[in-house]
Order: sequence, then structure tokens, then C-alpha cells
Amino acid sequence: MGISKQEALDLFNSDDLIGIGMAANEVRRRKTDPRVATYQIDRNINYTNFCTEYCSFCAFYRPIGAKDGYILPLETIYDKIQEMIELGGNGVLLQGGLHPDLRIEFYENMLRSIKAKFPHVHLHCFSAPEINCISEVSGLSVRDTIARLRDAGLDSIPGGGAEILDDEIRAKISRLKCRSDEWVNMHRDAHSLGMRTTATMMFGCGEEYRHRVNHFETVRQIQEDTGGFTSFIPWFFAPENTPLGKKIPEATAFDYLKTLAISRLYLDNIDHIQSSWLTPGIKICQLGLQFGADDVGSILIEENVVYAAGVRNRTNEQELRRIISDAGYIPAQRDTLYRSYAWKPIAA
Repeated sequence: MGISKQEALDLFNSDDLIGIGMAANEVRRRKTDPRVATYQIDRNINYTNFCTEYCSFCAFYRPIGAKDGYILPLETIYDKIQEMIELGGNGVLLQGGLHPDLRIEFYENMLRSIKAKFPHVHLHCFSAPEINCISEVSGLSVRDTIARLRDAGLDSIPGGGAEILDDEIRAKISRLKCRSDEWVNMHRDAHSLGMRTTATMMFGCGEEYRHRVNHFETVRQIQEDTGGFTSFIPWFFAPENTPLGKKIPEATAFDYLKTLAISRLYLDNIDHIQSSWLTPGIKICQLGLQFGADDVGSILIEENVVYAAGVRNRTNEQELRRIISDAGYIPAQRDTLYRSYAWKPIAA
């Protein structure tokens, strides 16, 4: 059993970062192979930037009809996947804005077309807000929407759109996006249909520690009931170029590492915790491997959402393998479901 809500709050209010990290690392050693840290090669493809939600933390979306809005043609998506495969990749994360005119047939055709051309590529696609939008536009239940997408080729679902799973915060930063219970119910439905998903948290967006703990508790309860989460992925809000960023200070590395470690202690029923490099940077990502994380995520061949918010961090396979090795672990490539590939020698 993981720590209690009160214990988590006490840790958030503690200055003993090293002690918290050591405790988290002990849990990590029990949950996963203590010799190995993993990474993935996949690609984010944002198939559209049109969106109706206008979240205050987002610099990527464009309103319907905007001149710089787009919907990617299938041929462009194929080209991006082919490039990913040539770099040794094995998965695609398709995500976009919430489009009011794209019915489920659009998404089914996209998935089937990709699977026909690239049958071995894992399709990890569409956040809970997207699936809820598809459901509403198409006049379907969320469960039926997921089932149809699965039958068209969807392999698993990312945890995007969670932000902070507390409606007190969601009302301030994403009032038009799905409520906490809608995010929760989508993931429960997916798990009941035999699909795996990830859980995420974007913090540093004006919430208090109690809101983060509420988020942890929600995720832990879902996992207790379904066992459907493969991993938990926390990162902090990138404020540049966003309306929300003008109102709050950026999260610190200290806060990131503490939150990462506490998530490992709290979410004892989830196998994998991912350390992020995208907003904290590659050095903090490496430190995360000593604060409870066993994975450093993907090289993210293409990332547009936080890039629009001013984040310019980039990496590649050689760098991820190097930071894992320098931290004292054996680097192992994995797929989206955390199945490891054969270990490869580190390039000089």
C-alpha cells in the first residue's frame, strides 16, 4: 500500500529532497529491474491544431477557421511515420485539437489507413478530451467510440488532457475541457475493453499541493480497480506564449524532482514512472532516475505543443542512452507497452 494523502502532503511540505528521493528509489528498485532504465523511439503527430477549448495553458491551438490552422493529409502522416521507422522507431502518438466537425469515420479511416501501410507500428492515440469530443460529435457513447477506434487499429490511449484532476483547478485553466470524472470514466471504459492507457499530470499551473495529491489519489484508485495504466508521467507547465503563463511563476527543478519522487511513493500500484526531459531539460531528466523513475520517455522526433509554448529542448537516442548509462543503469529500448528490446551497445 502506498503512502496516505496526509503523508504525501507532509512530504510536499518537507525540505528533505534527498531523503524523499532515496525512499522513492527504493520503491523503484522493488517495482522494476534495478539494473535497467528504458526509453522509446516514437513520434508525436499532431493531425490538427484546430480546437474549440481555448485552454489558458496552451499556445498550440488555433480557432476554427484560422488561416494557420490545419488538418494533415494522410500522405503527410505516412511520410512522418516512415521517417520515424527509419530512425528505429516503433510507435506513433497521434493527438490533435478538439474539432467540432470531424466524426468518428474520419478517425477510423485514418487509423485503418495507417495500419494497412504500417501494420507493425503501435498506434497510441487520442487523449480523453479528444475521445469525448469524437463521441459527442458522432452521437455515440464513449465506450462505443473507444471500441470502434480499437477495431479500426487503435492500440492504446495516452493520458493527455488530465492536467490536474481536480475540478477546482480545471475550472480556472481549462473550463471548456472535459471534467475530471469524464477523464476518469474514459480511461475506465478503455481498461474495461482490454486497452492499456497511460496516466499523466501537468503541474505548476497554479494548483496547491492538495490538488496534486487529489490527482494522485484519483489515478491510484483507477489502477486499483482496473490495473490498466502502464505508467505515470508527470511534467510541469511550460508558461511562455500562454495566457496562464503571465499569471504564475514557472516550476523549479526542486519541485519537479520532489513531485516525481512523491508520485513514485504514492502510486505503488503502477509499475513505471517516467522522468521527463521535455520541459525540465535533459539533466533534470537524468536526475529523475535517482528519484524513483525507471524510464526517460521518448526521443519525440516531432513535438509541437510545448514547442509553441517556447520550450526548445530536443534530444536523440544517443543522448538518452548516454544519460541512462552515466546514471549507472543499462539503457534498454522499449515499446509503448514497456516491453524491452535487446540491449544495444552505447555509441561512442
